[in-house]
Amino acid sequence: MASILSRKRDMAYLTFFLIHIPVMFCVDLYPLYPTSLRPPFLDKIRHFYIETYHDQFFISPPAWFTMYMWMELLYHTPLSVWAISALWRDDKRLRIHLLAFAVQTAITTSTCIADYLSWTTISNAQKLELGKLYVPYLALSIFMGIDMYGRLTKAIVGRIPPVDKKVL
Repeated sequence: MASILSRKRDMAYLTFFLIHIPVMFCVDLYPLYPTSLRPPFLDKIRHFYIETYHDQFFISPPAWFTMYMWMELLYHTPLSVWAISALWRDDKRLRIHLLAFAVQTAITTSTCIADYLSWTTISNAQKLELGKLYVPYLALSIFMGIDMYGRLTKAIVGRIPPVDKKVL
């Protein structure tokens, strides 16, 4: 097993998940907290985010965006926590999980991008600022999906026995 430091792509994924978890809990999942359990600093972070990015998903979320928040809580959160240790250990089972994560993340993020590009309540400059948050997330998910697909393909092809032409 090679050290995480020598596995550059895995190191990037580890860094992503270490950042992703606090962002989920401090920004993305805010609406799911019962009001009585929200610490005041989360209100400040939320206010800053909305004032800075004018993200309508965080002001008046459509039903599908609320569903995406629940997917983030129920799927991204446990996977992200497990992924940190799995990346550290170079757990080969992580490949299939990160492929599923990448596909789901690419679909949900591209949905958000397509939607916010149609908003008439914010300027193109504000859309560009939102793009600085959403587009790198989409790019990482696409890169991760291609990477995991390649790793899985390599692992599978290396284990498939050659075709016996006599049987055909």
